[in-house]
Amino acid sequence: MKKVAAKKLFALGAIALVSGSAFAQASTSSVQLYGIVDMAYRHTNNEGPAANNSQTLNQLVGGGMSQSRWGINVSEDLGGGTKALVNMENRFGADTGTPNSGATGPYFQQSWVGLQGGYGRLTMGRQYNILFDLVTSTYASYPYSPYMDVYKPEIGFALGARADNMIKYMAEVGPVRGALQYSFDEKSPTGGKTVGGYLRYAANGLAAGLGYQNYEFASGKKLEAWTLGGSYRMDKWYFNAGYGENKVDQLTSPVDLAVLGAMWQGTINGGFGGPAFLTANKRTIYKLGVGYQLTPQMNLGAHYFHAKQSGANANADATANFFTMALDYAFSKRTDAYIEVDNTRLKGNVSLTSSAAGVGVNGAKSRTGFTVGLRHRF
Repeated sequence: MKKVAAKKLFALGAIALVSGSAFAQASTSSVQLYGIVDMAYRHTNNEGPAANNSQTLNQLVGGGMSQSRWGINVSEDLGGGTKALVNMENRFGADTGTPNSGATGPYFQQSWVGLQGGYGRLTMGRQYNILFDLVTSTYASYPYSPYMDVYKPEIGFALGARADNMIKYMAEVGPVRGALQYSFDEKSPTGGKTVGGYLRYAANGLAAGLGYQNYEFASGKKLEAWTLGGSYRMDKWYFNAGYGENKVDQLTSPVDLAVLGAMWQGTINGGFGGPAFLTANKRTIYKLGVGYQLTPQMNLGAHYFHAKQSGANANADATANFFTMALDYAFSKRTDAYIEVDNTRLKGNVSLTSSAAGVGVNGAKSRTGFTVGLRHRF
């Protein structure tokens, strides 16, 4: 009996081995570990409490040019030109090793599965929204990095940049690419239903696109956003320009206002906050940038942003002017160093938000900062 059982076990093992080998030959899978570790020294002024807001702040930040991250990409060839795709990505502060999402946020900032083939690409899960996709792929601030992570006014108009429970479809025909997204609110107390899409054209160094997306709060009221812009690469030069707009229904629910505050938070918008912050029902931003490749290893870029907000009463009216300039030196394809300087100036019933722990809005109307950092990508 024991010999018969052993023979059966061996036969089953052989069949499993053969069938596994045949399956491996029929399809090819790859698993890639990737990431970025970015550390920088940052100095800013006007960071103190309201009673003495002229104090300076010195920090070691775990993401100057880019947020530090690690992730896994999975690809499986299913045959017939179709691939299965998976992405999981975690963001963290390299200065402390703690996740950027905090104790209550999602561990993975991206976590999706999808299919890609001649019909396009369909993905499902937590992922970038179409506003972020369009801006960073079509008229990003820098050709070697979409934006400066410690100073990114343009990302404050992207409705959080990501969405949960999303289905996204993207298709490309020649130089034209289009995408649609829909996310479910699942009866969440914070809402979360979104609908959006974009069209993009890119060829011969020229790229341009238009995108729209909305967000429905739990109350049924909506925030609508759209963006338009383009870029042009010519030899060593890179030019980009864009416009973004957020328009929201009049909100009264504290939960709705908290969600809007998270999307419009001052630290994302260069510290744009204060008493009129959430009384506004419309915000706009214009961006204009230029970059030049000084040497094969060295790039210089400068960007100007003008933001404006308005509301039902004059107390909500305010403007902000942002300027940033960065010099990047590439030691290799994976490692670079950078130095950046920025300036923010506000007008109206708004004030800056301090980056210092426990300070919050401090009444300051201007701030200058500079950042020096080192980044490695793997």
